[in-house]
Amino acid sequence: MHAWIPASGHVLRHAGIHFDAVRISGIFGEQVAYEIMQFTDFQAGPIVRSRIGMRSMYFLVPPGTASAYRWPAGADALVRKGSDFVGVPALHGHTYPLDWRSRPTVDDPFVETKLLFELVRKVVEDSIFAVR
Repeated sequence: MHAWIPASGHVLRHAGIHFDAVRISGIFGEQVAYEIMQFTDFQAGPIVRSRIGMRSMYFLVPPGTASAYRWPAGADALVRKGSDFVGVPALHGHTYPLDWRSRPTVDDPFVETKLLFELVRKVVEDSIFAVR
């Protein structure tokens, strides 16, 4: 498995080195996580959930891929040229306030960036349509 995943607890990793991340907060993040989990038959790749503050989801995508897309409002690309860090929990044990909504696997080491982008746009469009 990835060397950037700690053996216990959690650590901060600079976005853009081992992975890029797309941060989506609140209900919007929960909905995107639900959609991608359903679409991939629960093999979405690494999604870190923060249980404090804005209760964000961090979708970990291959390094250098998040900046290729123009993410809608509410979805923030965390890439190397910024100064953003992402908390990464261990796969097992006490990791509060972080946990895995979806774990990385050998077959799915990252969330697929293009699929994530398409599902984010779908969730945004569906929510706009629901408001009308």
